Amino acid sequence: MNQAWTRYLPEVLRTRLEGRPYLQNIISNTGWLFADNMVRMGIGLVIGIWVARYLGPELFGSFSYALAFVALFSPLATLGLDDIVVRELVRDPAARDEILGTSFLLKLAGGAISFLAATGVILILRPDDRLSHWLVAIIAAGGAFQAFNAIEFWFNSQVQAKYTILSRSAAFLLCALGKIALILAGGSVLALAWISLAETMLGAAGLAIAYQSQGHRISAWLARMKTAASLMKDSWPLIFSCAVIVIYLRIDQVMLGEMAGNQAVGVYTVAVRLAEVWFFFSSAVYWSVLPSLVAAREASEELFLARLQKYYNLMALSAYLIAIPVLFSASFLVRALYGEAYAEAGPILAVLICANLFIYLDSARSAFFNVMNWYKLYLATLALGALLNVLLNLYLIPRYGGLGAAVASLISYWFAVHGACFLYKPLHRMGFMLTRAMLYPKVW
Repeated sequence: MNQAWTRYLPEVLRTRLEGRPYLQNIISNTGWLFADNMVRMGIGLVIGIWVARYLGPELFGSFSYALAFVALFSPLATLGLDDIVVRELVRDPAARDEILGTSFLLKLAGGAISFLAATGVILILRPDDRLSHWLVAIIAAGGAFQAFNAIEFWFNSQVQAKYTILSRSAAFLLCALGKIALILAGGSVLALAWISLAETMLGAAGLAIAYQSQGHRISAWLARMKTAASLMKDSWPLIFSCAVIVIYLRIDQVMLGEMAGNQAVGVYTVAVRLAEVWFFFSSAVYWSVLPSLVAAREASEELFLARLQKYYNLMALSAYLIAIPVLFSASFLVRALYGEAYAEAGPILAVLICANLFIYLDSARSAFFNVMNWYKLYLATLALGALLNVLLNLYLIPRYGGLGAAVASLISYWFAVHGACFLYKPLHRMGFMLTRAMLYPKVW
């Protein structure tokens, strides 16, 4: 049966989708994710620009530093369970209550540990900076509420992202209004942090309501030690993988803050925001394609590799279509949107937007490692990239400031995603597939 939205497609596309309900479901799910991220990108960018202009580089840098610092401890809250729980729910949907209940308690404990670790380390690292203490504590408190992401895993496994989107969009829009009110009222940067925490809490409540509205019961969840052990056995490499991902995505801002000051972080973060605003597409496609890759792997290796190559190609082409126009307009965009106070972010943006190619390809590559259960190899490539990023930052930041941090990110992203594939023979094939995608990203 065709979904209702297919009637609005051109005849040639409607014919190709006829009798292919799973493909229709993937397209519909991607559409919901795409629409949600477009809304978040548009509204978030406007509010983010307003906040940055309102706070100025110094205070905006303090807030951005706290966000990046807390992110370093986020793997303790997520526990690397996201992909694994989705995979297990796809394989055994009848075990839903046990899988969700167990993952919820694991993530709740992880959120508490993350909070204690982040607040403890910032006290040691910046003993006299009370503003950073409060910002980190407030933002880190949101880790406990991420336990409700277990509900999102269920909807992702069923390719039903719209329920997650509707619940979280409501929280996002309410808190966007809160940020506007804060700016108009002349509120403090601490109030901004409280609004960020409120968004996490409201999003968790929305997920619970969406789950219950579909006839499921959170009260039916149960946690089993055996299930927890099984999940953690597969997830522990992903915890370290998430840690190294965060390091090579966020360590530049933390190191920049320690070596060049909060103002440099504020300028750099503007470039990061304009580069990362495009990440939504790779994330939307990932959660829609992952179940089909799992199914293809079960069917045949030939089908799996064919779908994987198309996935790589799509990510590379998408990255090029975004990077080229932004590359040549980076300085103009920064000045037009953020003002002269952030003008130095233009060249930084030009470098970071090029690095998006490897971020997009890594999203697709992580799906391969997930399906193959090669988490240790994934961890190894990311760890090498993270180490390279730290070393390059140590050398480049004192000499070139934020631009040096951006160059360090570009080189380390390439190495972690593509270059490291040629260091280990089982990954050579992936390396050549990624090379093909970068040189000839044919999608159809």
